[in-house]
Amino acid sequence: MATVYDFTVKDMQGNDVSLSQYAGKVLLIVNTATGCGFTPHYEPLEAMYAELRDQGFEILDFPCNQFANQAPGSDEDIHTFCTVKFGTEFPQFAKIDVNGETADPLFAFLATEKPFAGFGKGLKNKALEKFSTMNNKEFGDKAYIKWNFTKFLVDREGNVITRFEPTCEMDEVKKAVVAAL
Repeated sequence: MATVYDFTVKDMQGNDVSLSQYAGKVLLIVNTATGCGFTPHYEPLEAMYAELRDQGFEILDFPCNQFANQAPGSDEDIHTFCTVKFGTEFPQFAKIDVNGETADPLFAFLATEKPFAGFGKGLKNKALEKFSTMNNKEFGDKAYIKWNFTKFLVDREGNVITRFEPTCEMDEVKKAVVAAL
């Protein structure tokens, strides 16, 4: 059975990084964007990372520009924005695609393990669902991720525990991370 440790990704300099180097840690893998309404998620993500990293917790940040062109800069531009504006210290990787024929295999795997189950109730969530459906229609059955700041929680053995859509409250995300630790 495959785990996230079977995947290799690219760092910001284009070097291969085997996710097996994170074996034994609890991971939160996130697709991000610097110009999204959910970009403020960086703040609670960094606070959670600062608090829990000594307990074996890592956040892996993968910028993506497939959602309304909300991450248009270079890897360096994105990294500078995140470190200056939000003080992020967790690992940030090269910008990737998460949907379509060019989707990074890691995100295709994550989304297959924990498929989209909806954004939740409420007018804001319904509006995001409509907008994401329009945005992702070109990807057909390869629209794995519905929007920026989708988060996947991975246990210490590399198994995907759960998926959090960007509309999920960050307090809920933190409770699940603490339970996994």
